[in-house]
Amino acid sequence: MTTTTTAPPVSSWIAGQWAAAPVDDEVELRDAATGILVATAGGAPDLAAAVDYARTVGQASLGELPFHRRALILKALAQALTAAKDELYAVSARTGATPRDSMIDIDGGIGVLFTYASKGRRELPNATTIVDGAPESLSRDGSFGGQHLWSRLPGVAFQVNAFNFPVWGMLEKFAPAFLAGVPSIVKPATPTSYLTEAAVRVMADSRLLPEGSLQLVVGQAHGFLDLLDARDAVGFTGSASTGRILRRDDAVTMRGVTLTTEADSLNAAILGPDVEPGSPDFEAFVASVVTEMTAKAGQKCTAIRRVIVPDDRVDAVIDAVRARLEAKVVLGDPRAEGVTMGPLASLEQRREVRERVAELLAGGGEMVVGSLESPEVRRADGTTGPEDAGAFLRPILLRFADADAPVVHALEAFGPVASVIGYSDLVDAVRLANRGDGSLVATVCSTDPDTVAALVAGISPFHGRVLVLDASVARTSTGHGSPVPHLVHGGPGRAGGGTELGGIRSVLHYMRRTALQGSPEVLTRLTGQWRAGAAADTGIHPFRKSLATLRVGDQLASDLREVTLDDIEHFAEFTGDTFYAHMDEEAAAANPFFPGRVAHGYLLLSFAAGLFVDPAPGPVLANYGLENLRFVTPVSPGDRVRVTLTAKQISPRESEDYGEVRWDAVIRNQDDEIVATYDVLTLVAKEG
Repeated sequence: MTTTTTAPPVSSWIAGQWAAAPVDDEVELRDAATGILVATAGGAPDLAAAVDYARTVGQASLGELPFHRRALILKALAQALTAAKDELYAVSARTGATPRDSMIDIDGGIGVLFTYASKGRRELPNATTIVDGAPESLSRDGSFGGQHLWSRLPGVAFQVNAFNFPVWGMLEKFAPAFLAGVPSIVKPATPTSYLTEAAVRVMADSRLLPEGSLQLVVGQAHGFLDLLDARDAVGFTGSASTGRILRRDDAVTMRGVTLTTEADSLNAAILGPDVEPGSPDFEAFVASVVTEMTAKAGQKCTAIRRVIVPDDRVDAVIDAVRARLEAKVVLGDPRAEGVTMGPLASLEQRREVRERVAELLAGGGEMVVGSLESPEVRRADGTTGPEDAGAFLRPILLRFADADAPVVHALEAFGPVASVIGYSDLVDAVRLANRGDGSLVATVCSTDPDTVAALVAGISPFHGRVLVLDASVARTSTGHGSPVPHLVHGGPGRAGGGTELGGIRSVLHYMRRTALQGSPEVLTRLTGQWRAGAAADTGIHPFRKSLATLRVGDQLASDLREVTLDDIEHFAEFTGDTFYAHMDEEAAAANPFFPGRVAHGYLLLSFAAGLFVDPAPGPVLANYGLENLRFVTPVSPGDRVRVTLTAKQISPRESEDYGEVRWDAVIRNQDDEIVATYDVLTLVAKEG
């Protein structure tokens, strides 16, 4: 549709400049509830300029920042968006979103930023690369070894998002890419791009973004893959058919573009045979089904599409869903008081949903709740009457007498639509759930441990996430359709085969793992982590050094200390640890692991601390743990032990006056045999 109205155009933000796209092929974007024109979107933006700016300016500005600095910026961006929520909610209402829907999209997206800000500081080093796993020794004498290292992609993350989550969809991809150090180009779906633009304006106006780290392109993006190569990554959310086209493109198959897709998903909710109608667990199941049918008007990739229940409970589920919809759902303008479900995002989207429902009916479905006719709705002024120009649709529940009707397992109506099918036993339930050929999420509702185990084991290979629901978690659960940034969001098969979230796993989507090989000295220098065999400095006690002077490889090698039988018995009596291996010579000698009575492992750790600790106040502020502890060789009375402590990794904290130091600790006996190995974690002042 073309127009000569003066509605504001949705602008792209490229190379730090706002600009409306060319007016050719201008598209009108209308309020989903009223049909009032709210914006226009033009033709193709300058994608080549955006890609070049990201690869040059964006890479340079992000590359100089360590993970912790990037994480703090994400936190500040989240705070800026939080301060602008009222403005964003007002814009979101034009997309058909109720306040609850806006919370899912806007607050959910802000929550992703906060989560990655926290995880980045807690789980990543204050560096620009990530050491992956333990070092590998590749020679007998330790002079040659290997280490895996993650480093960021040197290109751009091109992110294509769907219309249903204009804010969350952008931020779920942007946050891990930003944390990895890769600049993003965001391409929102045109119908709701004006909300994405509003969020990007808040982020740009905050002046928190490193130059070139985020760009927004609105309008047509045909041919964007032609601009990308092995330096770059694409994150796509949309239809499975478009996802298949992207996978077959030369950019992916020949030039090595990294592609992650999240596509169609016929998600299931399975009611266990142990759950009786009317029970609290049954009510929790029905509430979940209704929530997923009506939240965002069912326009969620995670929404429940197939309700799989025991054959003898099909009618009870239908009746309960109908009753809850009648009691809970008020259809209307999201700005009207009391409305709980808004319209679909556009008239075009409603037309598509109606067409899909017609296909489901033709394939054997029976409409048992709802209608395709234009509904009565509550208007913004509080009156109720026939819809005018909005994209409203009643919630629709279908019943399939034939649970194996192909269409119910193959066709998604992307709106407030779900289908109920019956199963005969648990094997049948698993079979039906898996006929979706791969989904983002499934819910299993049961309190019987054997039922839960059988269903989860059967469906897990076909689902990216499985929620086990019962009444005990009904109020605290994040819900069937709410992905959380801590856990994987994605699914196999039809769902795209990729993952978009999942904690630090998703940061690694924008990084590449390299196997490094070399001497201990080379590996230490390249990874920033000391490796046995590399140079060590034993001059000044390392506990006398602040972060300003401490270096990886600073080391203390202690004197030997004898472990006596009196020491062992005193420790046993003092702690209460009188395990026979420490107190009974005959029983200990009969144990295949001990030559006789041996020292407690924790006694040896305590002795080691006494051998390496500098008692005077100094830069070391606290010992807050140890990791990777292994006891290797037992210590008998009369043996002598010593400890070597080496600064292994140094991680200053960006917003504090101290940092974390990881120390490599090795206890050896008088014969130079390794007794124990572990990492000591301390907090050390930056100065002083």
